[in-house]
This record gives sequence, C-alpha cells and structure tokens, in this order.
Amino acid sequence: MSKTATKRSGNTAQKSDETMLKELFIDELKDIYWAEKHLTKALPKMSKAATSQELANAFQEHLAQTEVQIERIEQVFEILEMTARAKKCEAMEGLVKEAQNVIEEQPKGTMVRDAGLIISGQKVEHYEIAAYGSLVQLAKTMGENEIADILAQTLEEEKQTDQLLTELAVSGINISADNETEE
Repeated sequence: MSKTATKRSGNTAQKSDETMLKELFIDELKDIYWAEKHLTKALPKMSKAATSQELANAFQEHLAQTEVQIERIEQVFEILEMTARAKKCEAMEGLVKEAQNVIEEQPKGTMVRDAGLIISGQKVEHYEIAAYGSLVQLAKTMGENEIADILAQTLEEEKQTDQLLTELAVSGINISADNETEE
C-alpha cells in the first residue's frame, strides 16, 4: 500500500503530505533531470559528427541551453525542498543510441548524415516537449505556479530548437542530401 493510500485509509501508519499526483510529478522531474544530463554528453558528439557548420552550431547552442535547463530543474527541486536526484530515463537513453547509430551508419561528411542527425535531434526535442508540457500542466494543477513558470521557459526553448532544426532541414540540408549518391 502506498503512503498516500495509507493516508486515505485512515490508518495510523506514517502519513505523507504528498499526493499521488505530486509523487508522479517528482518522478517525472527526476526522469527529465537524468535525460537532460545524458543529453549534455550526446550533443557534443552530434555537433562533431555534423557536416554543415550551421547544424554543428545548433547542437552547440542547444548544449549551452541544456546546461541552463538543468539549472532550472535544480531550482525546481530547491523550491520543493528536495535534493536534486536523477532517475534513469530509458526514453532518452534510446534516443541517444539512435543518434549514435546515425553517426555510425551514415557516411562521414555527407548531408545524409546531417539529415539523420536532424531527425534524431527532433526526436529528442519532441520527447522533451512532451515531458515539459506535462510537467508544466501538473505543476499548474498542483497550484505550483512558480514551478510551472520555470518549466514553461524550458518548454518554449525546446519548441524553438525543434523549429530551428526544421528550418535547417528545409533550407538546404534535405535537398543536398537528396542529391547525394553512394559511390
């Protein structure tokens, strides 16, 4: 029986002030904390593997942004009066492995590799958009408006990064990749 269930049953066992929703929120916060930290290890590799300087720069800029986002998550933990702790994010681990596969499988110095890296990057962004969007809504539901505002900043940045990757793809990378042939 969970702490919250014990609380509801009127049992005299140790009670928790946390609702099941807050427990879910904290669990998801730990998950995205791990995900962002893991991403800081992958982005430099993705930048180095990129053929176009614009894509390499986009990954470097997102790395700097991700480091600030990690600080925001730590700030949320402080507001909750908790130590920042990470919980392994299986989704981000898988997405980073997919990006590594693109690097290994696509020829170095090609726009096809860049197109694959953009796809990998956008998969990561879409995961983060879903995670932060959900966290913002949970925080609002719990009346944690300061936390919601902090996480909403990151949500907007993730949306902007996704848009930037789309613009890089359609402004030339995908067209150049379409013209490449195997030798």
